[in-house]
Amino acid sequence: MKSAGIGLGLIAGVVVLIWLGTGFFIVQEGQQAVITQFGRYKSTAGAGFNWRVPYPVQRHELIFVTQIRSVDVGRDTVIKATGLRESAMLTEDENIVEIKFAVQYRLSDARAYLFESKNPGEAVVQAAETAVREVVGKMRMDSALSEERDQIGPRVRALMQKILDRYKVGIEVVGINLQQGGVRPPEQVQAAFDDVLKAGQERERAKNDAQAYANDVVPRAVGSASRLKEEADAYKSRVVSQAQGDAQRFRSVLTEYQKAPQVTRDRMYIDTMQQVYANATKVLIDSKQGSNLLYLPLDKIMQMSSQPSPVGQEVPQASTPAAVSGTTPLSSAADARPRDATRSRDRDTR
Repeated sequence: MKSAGIGLGLIAGVVVLIWLGTGFFIVQEGQQAVITQFGRYKSTAGAGFNWRVPYPVQRHELIFVTQIRSVDVGRDTVIKATGLRESAMLTEDENIVEIKFAVQYRLSDARAYLFESKNPGEAVVQAAETAVREVVGKMRMDSALSEERDQIGPRVRALMQKILDRYKVGIEVVGINLQQGGVRPPEQVQAAFDDVLKAGQERERAKNDAQAYANDVVPRAVGSASRLKEEADAYKSRVVSQAQGDAQRFRSVLTEYQKAPQVTRDRMYIDTMQQVYANATKVLIDSKQGSNLLYLPLDKIMQMSSQPSPVGQEVPQASTPAAVSGTTPLSSAADARPRDATRSRDRDTR
């Protein structure tokens, strides 16, 4: 009997060890294990090797907390009472639009997901419908279809998260994705709104073309204006400098004239005549000398006429030697005439 009792004790010990060994479990990365004791929440275990009191005292349930889940909101089912789809909703200006979108979410608290809500998936759908109806109800129809269409998703996500946090569902809303044609008017007026959208797109395209044209023309106009201004400033500086130089030169001549009026007048007259006759191609001959044969340097005259000297530069005088005795050179005849003119001018002045 003693040996039988020892054997039963060993057997019972092995059974107990096996029973205790069933309490070990492994939680994978991205999972959480919710441990319950007699059906009531006990604790939450993270990723790794864990142990709990074996069944039936405690149990555990593995929940994927990092998995992205999705649910569609806005079905095409027609409600008989209204004749509209479930996705139809009222806007601020009392028009009807239909919205379809998908809600992406993940679990943030495994305990709240299991124990705070009877059906968390249905709670997400109801919170999404409540949020989107509130957001669209504060928009005008034109804004919901065009300008503020991209703002519907972020607003619905923020409002949904507030609702789910208030009810402690343990869900985090990741994003709201509007489906293709997610915001649209009812079928009865779909064609008219398509025309409105096309007109709006054409308007935006025309505005973009006009802006591109302005960006091309305005810089060139500014550059042309700057160039003209710089040219005007350069012309102004050149004219002012030239005028100041002329005035300074006139004052210098006036000073010399006041010192010696007669000499200054003669010098000015001679310089003027030299500039005038420098480009002249005519030859003056004194017929009173009675010479029958003259030497005319036609080659030099043609060269001087083809290449005129600049104003103010001294022109070399061509020598015209007489071919016959008694002939007067051209240079002496040309010099005699300015002297006679000077004498007559002096007599008139006196």
